[in-house]
Amino acid sequence: MNEANNQQQSAYDRGAEKLQEVYAGAVEAIPEGVIPFNDVMVRTLFAEVWTRDVLSMRDRRLLLMGVIATYGTVDIWNLQARAALQNGELDPNELRETLVLLASYAGYPNVAGLVGETEGVIAAWESEQQATNV
Repeated sequence: MNEANNQQQSAYDRGAEKLQEVYAGAVEAIPEGVIPFNDVMVRTLFAEVWTRDVLSMRDRRLLLMGVIATYGTVDIWNLQARAALQNGELDPNELRETLVLLASYAGYPNVAGLVGETEGVIAAWESEQQATNV
């Protein structure tokens, strides 16, 4: 393997690790070389963008959640909300408050569909927390 391939593998490995961290283990990287789109995403988005030290992971998550709320994308919102709780970036009340703020900017129809979903994510997370503390 030449030096360029070693650097790419290294970037992929770093990106795959960051992907695991960002999504609190809920999303795993597809093995490198299976899907070209995935390879580029893991190397750039997760190995380069998410690892920069200018914004905290919480800040990045909040920005991302704002974009997701604008589109009203429930499944991706749920993944982000769960990861934010799991990683300790947001607590349940802070997560709820994001919806209060985002409704005015992302639109009530888009955010309204996320409210019940968010409550479901919070309930599941709280249930897991209680089970772990028993």
